[in-house]
Amino acid sequence: MEVFIAILLVLILAALIVIVLRGRRREPQETPPAPRDPFASVGEVAGDPRALKAGDMVEYLGVRYFVRGSVRLREGGFTWDEHLLDADTTAGHKVWVSVEEDPDLEVVWWTEAEIGELVPDQPTITFDGVEYRRDEHGTAGYRTEGTTGLGQDGRVEYADYEASGGRFLSFERFNGGAWEAGTGERVPRGTMTIYPGS
Repeated sequence: MEVFIAILLVLILAALIVIVLRGRRREPQETPPAPRDPFASVGEVAGDPRALKAGDMVEYLGVRYFVRGSVRLREGGFTWDEHLLDADTTAGHKVWVSVEEDPDLEVVWWTEAEIGELVPDQPTITFDGVEYRRDEHGTAGYRTEGTTGLGQDGRVEYADYEASGGRFLSFERFNGGAWEAGTGERVPRGTMTIYPGS
């Protein structure tokens, strides 16, 4: 009888061990989160230029640029942004990209221009053999984020000119200083990819 009880206890113990081991296998194991698409929330593979900020990376025409800082501008109820980019190349040249909705989204790639004595005081200006017509002129308030070469906030007077083929010439004078200018070209949709920073 004692042998029978001992065998029965061993069988019960073995059955319990099997049940416990099977139960452990069925417990869900913690898995790392699946990789996610950083552009999923904007519904565009190229990213949303309206969300650009310091630390983001931009790829345009095969060159990578890092957003160094942003100038957020406001005139009345109208807002737009200008972002200072620094190339990921040995040349390290700097360019700007502006983003505005007027009413459609418009992204323009800007390069600084040496204008000499040229000032935006005429309805048309010829610069580098291209004739530009004044499109807008006004004054806006601004605030900065990151590195821009400007103070934290202030006022800017601007004069924007446009030529055929999506070419632009823009003048800006920050806080009553000297006029600065840049030439720009409209960025075709899908040619610029934005990689959000951390």
